Amino acid sequence: MPALYLVIVSALVAVIAYRTYGAFLAARVATLDDLRRTPAHTMRDGRDYVPTNRWVLFGHHFAAIAGAGPLIGPVLAAQFGYMPGFLWLLVGSVLAGGVHDLIILTASVRSGGRSLANIAREQVSPLTGSATAIAIVFVMTVALAVMALVVVNSLKDSSWGVFSIACTIPIALGMGLWSYRIRPGAIKSATAVGVVLLIGAVGAGAWVQQSPFHHWLSHPLPTIGYAIMVYGFIASVLPVWLLLCPRDYLSSFMKIGAILLLAVGVILVNPRLQMPAFSPYIGGGGPLFPGTLFPFVFITIACGAISGFHSLIASGTTPKMIERERDILPISYGAMVLEGFVGVIALIAACALHPNDYFAINCRPEVFAKLGLAVHNLHDLEAQVGETLAGRPGGAVSLAVGMAQVFSSLPAMRGLMSFWYHFAIMFEAMFVLTLIDTGTRVTRYMLQEVGGMAVPALGAWRGLAPSILFSALAVGAWGYFLQTGTVSTLWPMLGVANQLLAAFALAIGTSVLINMGKSRYLWCTLVPLAFMCVNTLTAGWMNLGVNYLAPQLQDGAPDLWAAFLAAPMPARVQCVVTLAIMALLLVVMVDSLLRWTAVLRGRRATVQAPGEAIPEAAAL
Repeated sequence: MPALYLVIVSALVAVIAYRTYGAFLAARVATLDDLRRTPAHTMRDGRDYVPTNRWVLFGHHFAAIAGAGPLIGPVLAAQFGYMPGFLWLLVGSVLAGGVHDLIILTASVRSGGRSLANIAREQVSPLTGSATAIAIVFVMTVALAVMALVVVNSLKDSSWGVFSIACTIPIALGMGLWSYRIRPGAIKSATAVGVVLLIGAVGAGAWVQQSPFHHWLSHPLPTIGYAIMVYGFIASVLPVWLLLCPRDYLSSFMKIGAILLLAVGVILVNPRLQMPAFSPYIGGGGPLFPGTLFPFVFITIACGAISGFHSLIASGTTPKMIERERDILPISYGAMVLEGFVGVIALIAACALHPNDYFAINCRPEVFAKLGLAVHNLHDLEAQVGETLAGRPGGAVSLAVGMAQVFSSLPAMRGLMSFWYHFAIMFEAMFVLTLIDTGTRVTRYMLQEVGGMAVPALGAWRGLAPSILFSALAVGAWGYFLQTGTVSTLWPMLGVANQLLAAFALAIGTSVLINMGKSRYLWCTLVPLAFMCVNTLTAGWMNLGVNYLAPQLQDGAPDLWAAFLAAPMPARVQCVVTLAIMALLLVVMVDSLLRWTAVLRGRRATVQAPGEAIPEAAAL
């Protein structure tokens, strides 16, 4: 099938959904109103609570939520063919992810910028709040480790990427100082200069890649990992206006610009999708991961359709910077449908490769040898990019090759395959790294909140000292997994944990709607919630035997318990974390269902909804 059809359909779906369903959610369900003062004004402190221009904040929010998921997830899901991933990216982003993001961001803004766990504690019960807080700490630690690992692997032998990304830090600092201190409100001039300097940094990076400085900047992988940990710590401690917000805003130009350029390239080149609509592996036994189409395509796609991580950004940094309520629609729902579009473009780039070359890149050599397939054009691709491509699993390399093929097929671009390949690698690393700074900051908030459950004084502690302490703890937690794990050991756990957290958020969002007197609109959250619970709990249980404990079962372990005892420590950790989050979700669902039933039957009064006055009849 020509790729042009997928691009046009996904763009139309995103625009129409934003103008119709998104507008419905904003006006009728969330009832966004600019007359309500947001916490960015009522709690302004110049560090975390800062009124921010809607487009700057959109750039920060999109850069924070759009990590490796919409790039890597669809590429890996191409194992099942292009059609399953394409359909879920469209349906999921419109009916599940967009609803999830908008409801949680609205609830947090109206709760003074409180976190998801605090919203759960207020809107459901202390039990649900505590279960949510514990689950968030698990999910954030794993998510940040995987995101950092993707960046580390992407920057291997890429001095271009290292140099360009390093340049974004002083550029962002200059933008922050200029637009918030030297010339407050001068967003346009700061943006113009910042974008010019960013383009210059990217161009200089291309020169560095071919210069003698290449070897000097090509550090060993552990060194790059430690550098990312230092960056995450600094970005978490500094005020949001100084580094985090302007850098994410600046990076969003590169992200959106590269994706739009790729979309235009796909339209002009119109490559044929060589991957079939449905591959032979929809029934399981695939070389990338052995699971079946249901439920594994959904946890593999993850962020491009719906992501629990988004709820942490929507109740973390973003609600503290919303200038007016109606900005919530473009920043939440708009960013989500755009992320779905990004996922479709990544899927197209991967499926434009010949299936044999796709599997040769994404499988370990010994696994690919068992498939009995011969590479189609891989040797020519390796010669053009100047690197070995076979046996580099994880999705990032195959995506870069697919993007480079499209770009180098444009008029006047032939012969630039190597240039576009290294550009794509740099783009992927920059795309993911912006999640590290925001994610570390959100983890800092959560660790302090969890600590406050045991020692109330910790929760009320303010100033620079707690920022340093909890930022260090957050970086230390995800940094440990970064230095000891691999994509193959962490990605399956991340996929399940991330989607389980989305179910947590949808359950909490349902409680928020009930307390707002919006019970007639409960189908907006209950339909995706029911699907997420069935799909993800099934995937979590199947992961035990299909992924985590598969080697032990294949070696003759009689059952899962025996396989668990025989498994190495990383596999045991994966099992424990997955089962713990599944158990916590069951606790939250039971607790929520009991409360919903009691309130809707009139046996229990509603609690104060975020930013709402409770009507006398509770409007139920």
